Amino acid sequence: MTRQARPPRAAAALLAAALLPLVALQASPAAAAPVTFTSTVALQAGSTCMDVPGGASTAALQLVDSTCGSTASQTYTFTPVSGVANTYTVGTLTAGSCVDITGQSTADNAAVIQYPCNGQNNQRFRLQAVTVSGATNTFNLVGVQSGKCVAPTGDSTAANVKLVQLPCTTATTRVWRLAGYNPGTGGGTGKTFTNPLDPQGPDPWLQYYNGYYYLAATTWNRTVTMRKSATLGGLATAPETVIFNLTRSNGAGTMWAPEFHLLNGPNGQRWYMYYVAGVEPYNLGTQRIHVLESAGLDPMGPYTFKADMLDPTQDNTWELDPTILQLNGQLYLLGTYYNGSQPMFIRPLSNPWTASGTRRLLSTPTYSWETVGGAVNEAPEVIQHGGKTFIVFSASHCSTPDYKLGMLTWNGGDPLNSSSWVKTSTPVFQRSNANGVYGPGHNGFFKSPDGTEDWMVYHANTSAGGGCDMNRSARAQKITWNADGTPNLGVPAALSTPLAVPSGEPS
Repeated sequence: MTRQARPPRAAAALLAAALLPLVALQASPAAAAPVTFTSTVALQAGSTCMDVPGGASTAALQLVDSTCGSTASQTYTFTPVSGVANTYTVGTLTAGSCVDITGQSTADNAAVIQYPCNGQNNQRFRLQAVTVSGATNTFNLVGVQSGKCVAPTGDSTAANVKLVQLPCTTATTRVWRLAGYNPGTGGGTGKTFTNPLDPQGPDPWLQYYNGYYYLAATTWNRTVTMRKSATLGGLATAPETVIFNLTRSNGAGTMWAPEFHLLNGPNGQRWYMYYVAGVEPYNLGTQRIHVLESAGLDPMGPYTFKADMLDPTQDNTWELDPTILQLNGQLYLLGTYYNGSQPMFIRPLSNPWTASGTRRLLSTPTYSWETVGGAVNEAPEVIQHGGKTFIVFSASHCSTPDYKLGMLTWNGGDPLNSSSWVKTSTPVFQRSNANGVYGPGHNGFFKSPDGTEDWMVYHANTSAGGGCDMNRSARAQKITWNADGTPNLGVPAALSTPLAVPSGEPS
């Protein structure tokens, strides 16, 4: 590049004065870019949601308005159209399929269908905000091709009514709530991040505490490590700090599935780090759950060894994937073990490191989607909301791209009885070929910095050939809540997708 001559001092002053407005303009924050989000689409006139009938992949299948549930057939991916405000393509659960107005029609009552994505205007929808008392994120879904709105046939509020386009009004039969709507504001900061948070971070656990995010994951060696960052995206470049070295002969290595919980103990609140380790060299049969205790309230320690979390009467097999359930003032340890297949267990605790009873069967793999590559229920994780308690778990074998998440819902009975937990009959989070995400599982939950949002951390592979190794990357994304109070985990986002940062994250 040719170096330009320096202007005379007077000319330079004039040039600087002329540039001042431009400099001031450039210093202003840029408008936040819209981001991809997943959501249910709930009709405001009743308790129904936009649904792909039977979750079928059939092209030209007309969508219906069905009773809201937690099925994948009612979860849609909204992808912003570049350069056009508030306009999105809407992907269905079938990879490469989009919501479409049949035949590019502009007529009333033209069918709303599922069809292979093609980028045409009859597959583009503008979100036109409509105020509905007592509700948030409510919109007309306006077809760009026709200028008309998605609605149930005849403005019906009954279940299983076919969807069509009709002239737009603010009647609640033509207004939809998008619980997962994300305008890309990043909690008001305009910031986004992209996954992964750790390119080699299987079995991740993430918490936000006192101004920082803390992330731990499997190391498969003798160390317990943690990353710390003031921003979620900053975890990707945060240093991997060793917070504890394993030395005990019965738990000296192959550390996996660490989780740290802030719990009340005899000395007040402390962080308790639960993890799995066994006898070196690696021997699966020796893998057991162990726990460390922090000296204070810093999640990074220092820690001291506290106890081997052995079952008092059934220490006859390996136990993996520990987590904590707190329910009605009682503390429980959850995990998985081996009895020919791989079910989950629940065990009562008298304090964070001491069992007060033997393990009880929590859930066993029975559905076909739980038995791909092996009959597995593992990695239970607790989320509580609106007075309800859910356990989200990983199913099928981690060596397959069909490793996925299922869910149990507590029905109010004795938590130690498996009959007190109802299993959802379909997966709640699974692979997305369209987004290049395979084998998503072993998740955890955390709150946004201001406590208003629920988020999920999980690991996944970038190819269908990925397995159970250290190349599974740690990722995070926001979750939402269905009309029936169940969590909606959405669809795993592609690594290249910019996601708005959690609400309340500092700019």
